[in-house]
Amino acid sequence: MSFLSVLAIFLAVAGPASASAPKVVATIPPLQSLAAIAMEGVGFPDVLLSGGETPHSFALRPSHSRMLSSADIIIRIGDGFEGFLKKPLRSLARRATVLQLDSLAGLELYAYRRTGGHDDKTEEPRHTGGHASGHDHDHDHDHDHEQGIDPHLWLHTGNAIVVLRAISAALSKADPENAPIYQGNAARGAIRLRALKLEIDRMLSPVRERPYFVFHDAWQYFDREFSLRGGGSIAISPERKPGARRLAEVRDSIRATGARCVFAEPQFPPALVKTVIRGTAARLAVLDPLGAGLAKGSGQYFQLMRSLAKDISSCLKGTDR
Repeated sequence: MSFLSVLAIFLAVAGPASASAPKVVATIPPLQSLAAIAMEGVGFPDVLLSGGETPHSFALRPSHSRMLSSADIIIRIGDGFEGFLKKPLRSLARRATVLQLDSLAGLELYAYRRTGGHDDKTEEPRHTGGHASGHDHDHDHDHDHEQGIDPHLWLHTGNAIVVLRAISAALSKADPENAPIYQGNAARGAIRLRALKLEIDRMLSPVRERPYFVFHDAWQYFDREFSLRGGGSIAISPERKPGARRLAEVRDSIRATGARCVFAEPQFPPALVKTVIRGTAARLAVLDPLGAGLAKGSGQYFQLMRSLAKDISSCLKGTDR
């Protein structure tokens, strides 16, 4: 029997790996990456936001509407983060399973820090067993930084493991034939995520006690997992531009704490950060919580977390990456 004949028989029996793969849509690249880990060898998930966009001002395009209407599983943080999705989910994605991450059992969730200051008192972590977001559901673009659960939960490797397992479970339910693949991928992914935590711990150990400031307080999960000393944020909420008084207060805090770095984000203009650091010894650098510019796929989450650690470490050490 020829090689081509053997190959044809094998393909007829095995079939294409992605033939029965559920159609999965994640809202942001880090969630797409975790879904890609779970789906490896079976299929590949779609993503709504490219990474250079922000859910604070995102508007669906026709291509996104088609994506949602054909989805089997939609992965999102919750109404307090992707408020733009509330109406489309009701009208476009009625048949889809919506995996809302701020409701997952086992996550370590934090309330927002009261004024954007990283030294403010925060609540103890909540290990959720049901919906715990506490968000106001009356506004499509609500992302209230003064109440409710901080939605930036993916910036914590322990939470990433919980999310990965939940994605695997949802895929296994939708596609039982490939359940062993999803479950195996999740188990291997969890091992890699635990190793990532140890790697980042070592990377950040020399700068753990050095204070820094950020544009807005998206970094609580990262700070707390790796015991960093964020000093505060410029904007209490990305939707509200800080006034002159707030900028002066932050500048005074930068001087008082001796913060070496103030980090902007590529999703927002850096002008405010440049204004705040004027007359201080702090350096301007960039942290990207979504991973804009990183290749999409199963490696994106690991690249994102390593890049954050490298950017923080190099700025606080006063060196270039």
